[in-house]
Amino acid sequence: MQAKKRYFILLSAGSCLALLFYFGGLHFRASRSHSRRDEHSGRNGLHHPSPDHFWPRFPDALRPFVPWDPVENEDSNAHVSPRQKRDANSSIYKGKKCRMESCFDFTLCKKNGFKVYVYPQQKGEKIAESYQNILAAIEGSRFYTSDPSQACLFVLSLDTLDRDQLSPQYVHNLRSKVQSLHLWNNGRNHLIFNLYSGTWPDYTEDVGFDIGQAMLAKASISTENFRPNFDVSIPLFSKDHPRTGGERGFLKFNTIPPLRKYMLVFKGKRYLTGIGSDTRNALYHVHNGEDVVLLTTCKHGKDWQKHKDSRCDRDNTEYEKYDYREMLHNATFCLVPRGRRLGSFRFLEALQAACVPVMLSNGWELPFSEVINWNQAAVIGDERLLLQIIQDRIFKHISRNSLIWNKHPGGLFVLPQYSSYLGDFPYYYANLGLKPPSKFTAVIHAVTPLVSQSQPVLKLLVAAAKSQYCAQIIVLWNCDKPLPAKHRWPATTVPVIVIEGESKVMSSRFLPYDNIITDAVLSLDEDTVLSTTEVDFAFTVWQSFPERIVGYPARSHFWDNSKERWGYTSKWTNDYSMVLTGAAIYHKYYHYLYTHYLPASLKNMVDQLANCEDILMNFLVSAVTKLPPIKVTQKKQYKETMMGQTSRASRWADPDHFAQRQSCMNTFASWFGYMPLIHSQMRLDPVLFKDQVSILRKKYRDIERL
Repeated sequence: MQAKKRYFILLSAGSCLALLFYFGGLHFRASRSHSRRDEHSGRNGLHHPSPDHFWPRFPDALRPFVPWDPVENEDSNAHVSPRQKRDANSSIYKGKKCRMESCFDFTLCKKNGFKVYVYPQQKGEKIAESYQNILAAIEGSRFYTSDPSQACLFVLSLDTLDRDQLSPQYVHNLRSKVQSLHLWNNGRNHLIFNLYSGTWPDYTEDVGFDIGQAMLAKASISTENFRPNFDVSIPLFSKDHPRTGGERGFLKFNTIPPLRKYMLVFKGKRYLTGIGSDTRNALYHVHNGEDVVLLTTCKHGKDWQKHKDSRCDRDNTEYEKYDYREMLHNATFCLVPRGRRLGSFRFLEALQAACVPVMLSNGWELPFSEVINWNQAAVIGDERLLLQIIQDRIFKHISRNSLIWNKHPGGLFVLPQYSSYLGDFPYYYANLGLKPPSKFTAVIHAVTPLVSQSQPVLKLLVAAAKSQYCAQIIVLWNCDKPLPAKHRWPATTVPVIVIEGESKVMSSRFLPYDNIITDAVLSLDEDTVLSTTEVDFAFTVWQSFPERIVGYPARSHFWDNSKERWGYTSKWTNDYSMVLTGAAIYHKYYHYLYTHYLPASLKNMVDQLANCEDILMNFLVSAVTKLPPIKVTQKKQYKETMMGQTSRASRWADPDHFAQRQSCMNTFASWFGYMPLIHSQMRLDPVLFKDQVSILRKKYRDIERL
């Protein structure tokens, strides 16, 4: 009874504090590492407290409390002696003092960069689906290498996810199997994944074998056993969790935290005995069935009825009245109490539902805590963060700072190898008080011989060069014929640089050429027909949306129910989801991202087909920004002339062209794990476009005459 009172008081206090946070913006120091980060942010001018911040600051976070009463539960633990407990806890990590500086060989990473090797699967060894997904994600990433001599980091093919001895997924004799690996080297430069460790009744964090100097990527890891800047805390996820992508978040409006039907919700198991039982057993004290709905059920396990208490029948009945997903998506706060272990599936579920998690799991090192400031409580986790965190530790001189990790688009898409200056990325202009670039570089992709001075490519070059915003023109010569003589190119007021493509493949048009001196790139196909006025207008629009693709030729995607696959259409409809790069402006960082972020398999597909590079770029930019591209005013003759029908070698005339693009859509969506393209019904026209006023009052008057 005393234990229940203590938990009731604690939970009531927690609920009150959540309300204070909701109404008053109260900040808590979740950990010593976070407080140091906040102090650092303050020194750098990144933290700006509200002027009406009148709530008092507590000297420390809530103190940890005993997760279960040893007096009340001594019968459940009678067979485990104090010596056995000490031995179990002390054997969890023999490399307790390991840090990157002491237990990681950086020399393996200096020659070939950050490469990850996955051991080949041993004959007769079974691997659970969840671990197969993890290995597949690594093998499909740009970090993977099949050559161990090039590796910086090693990942076991032996399934270490479930180390609960009572689980059917438990791998026996793992100790000897690991020690027999010829590259093991006492775990140095190895990474071990684990979701479940320990078993009834203590659920210690012992994984059942000596990990040596290996790093742990572990769910439900405690701050006591977590080795800072060495281990990585990962979220607990179910076997149904998508390997990549997944459903979009449910934050529908720009209101944080969202105002919804319920203030606080929870629905889950109630443990009648053992560790984690008292926490959930106290929830009924706060449940009011109105705006605070906290539901538990005793109905789980084989012999739950043997231990049922006086509240079980009532709790079970109440539990069945509510739909979990409906509660989750209509709540402002979601309770995430500890279970048998510190982690809970509800942590990821709450984040995905845009429901602010309210943690009741003292001592849990929250997922990716090294880079994510959980005080903001509105961050969606991605398992791909894991390798990025380790990479940042190794190459500290180009590691990402807190602003990058905690501001859209996040550390996954902002590659520090591109630049150490945030102003070189299109996402931070407003934060840094910078104006968008004032000039662009036109990059014209040429694939057909220059046989006539009246060819569209020459007219296009002149039109682009006349733009007041054009700094230079680069012609990428991907034609099999030799370069034309210099006098064949028209004279212009801006430099014209002709680059002969070495590989002459489609992806080469998106290489991060050093010759591109501006942040803005005007990407053009050789047979595109654009006027100088159209170029000027598109660029001025892009200056307001520098993180997006802005341009003319639009396309769309759709879901084909009959074929159960994604479709591609060029029909003129009321919406679009792509702006093709045959006539589009975007930031040159996307050249770097296309080249260094996307896997070789997708780029090879593009090059083999000589098709779909524009679709892939749209997939990439939409995945980064979570926004659609922007279409600008299209001219009257656009449909007939834009992606020119004049070139005999034009790929648009190929009958297989359209079918290939359909196939590309589905291959790209499969790699991203979801469909990143977003539909839009917005088109931006010049002010006074088509208005009944004098043509002399219109800035882009020539567009109406086209």
